[in-house]
Amino acid sequence: MIDAHGEHRARIVVAPDSFKGSAGADVVAAAIAEGWHRVRPDDDLTLLPMADGGEGTVDAFLAAVPGATERTAIVDGPDDRPVTARWALLPPSADTPGGTAVIEVAQTSGLNLLDSLRPLDAHTRGLGQAIAQALREGVSRILVGLGGSASSDGGAGALAALGARFTTGDGTTARDGNAGLGTIEAADLSGLPSLPERGVVLLTDVRSPLLGERGAARVFGPQKGASPAEVETMEENVANFVRRLSEHRPDAASISAAPGAGAAGGTGFGLALWGATTRSGAEEIAVQVGLPEAVQGADLVITGEGRYDAQTGEGKVAAHVASLARDAGVNVALIAGLVAMEPVGFTDQVELTSLAGSATESVADAAKWARRAGEVLATRWRA
Repeated sequence: MIDAHGEHRARIVVAPDSFKGSAGADVVAAAIAEGWHRVRPDDDLTLLPMADGGEGTVDAFLAAVPGATERTAIVDGPDDRPVTARWALLPPSADTPGGTAVIEVAQTSGLNLLDSLRPLDAHTRGLGQAIAQALREGVSRILVGLGGSASSDGGAGALAALGARFTTGDGTTARDGNAGLGTIEAADLSGLPSLPERGVVLLTDVRSPLLGERGAARVFGPQKGASPAEVETMEENVANFVRRLSEHRPDAASISAAPGAGAAGGTGFGLALWGATTRSGAEEIAVQVGLPEAVQGADLVITGEGRYDAQTGEGKVAAHVASLARDAGVNVALIAGLVAMEPVGFTDQVELTSLAGSATESVADAAKWARRAGEVLATRWRA
């Protein structure tokens, strides 16, 4: 397309993830677009804020799906304090006459809800309470975003809130959190409700199993505040949980070894026991926001995330967006708060930490530096 000055009028798709702890995906996308338009005001920009199952998943669906409405649930947060969790209700369709609920672990049981980290005590009971509310509303399908969890309780808290019972040797209810898993001697899942008619789908960017070197405790425990000694205790507690479940569910061990079982501190495992299935969060959300169609015929796709590192390729937004763009034969550029390893497959990249002069400054005002990054990309880009 040619503008009034006879220059190529480019089609640019901006599809970043949120920059965790700093700015939402919608804020980042708008800032990048503003910076780009300062340099190339006549270009057509399509903004498609993304998520991968973590923070921002509810917002991505609310922005992308016509007729989606926001709901709230007051639930027990990961440290027992009540929190108001936002979730999305997607409108009915022929396939889902009761609509679809979109619920985030980050909203009910997230790290961002804690004043101080509680690796052994944080739980997912609030997630189960939010799911129960959606079931009472009669939804046909539930999507659960599994990123940003504060807990490593194997999903036991969520299952207990839905009707499961986990008891100690004297018959009392096991305490919440990872520490409680080590005291469980009997598990009863018979009180769980039926799945909604179109099932429960877990959206995740993690392919870790529940146990082992790549499992929930050893990989993600330190991020939740666990010391090396606590990580080993957490691993033992989760292993006990699997053993006790295996006495009544012979498939518990195989479910625990499946990719994604370790997501959200093992919540992927717990909800899979209920019958939930797992899917790439970035893939599902990309379809919902229309990203595969948007990249067709684009001149450039811009994606971004707070930190580009080895985990990006495990299914995070930047990797999935880049894959869609490359499959369509479209160049893709990366904007990241911090680039911790050499990006692969991007035609250009901008690191906010380098622009701002420090990570502290870039985190303090990610929108400002994302705006500047948009200017830098537009200045360097050639159709």
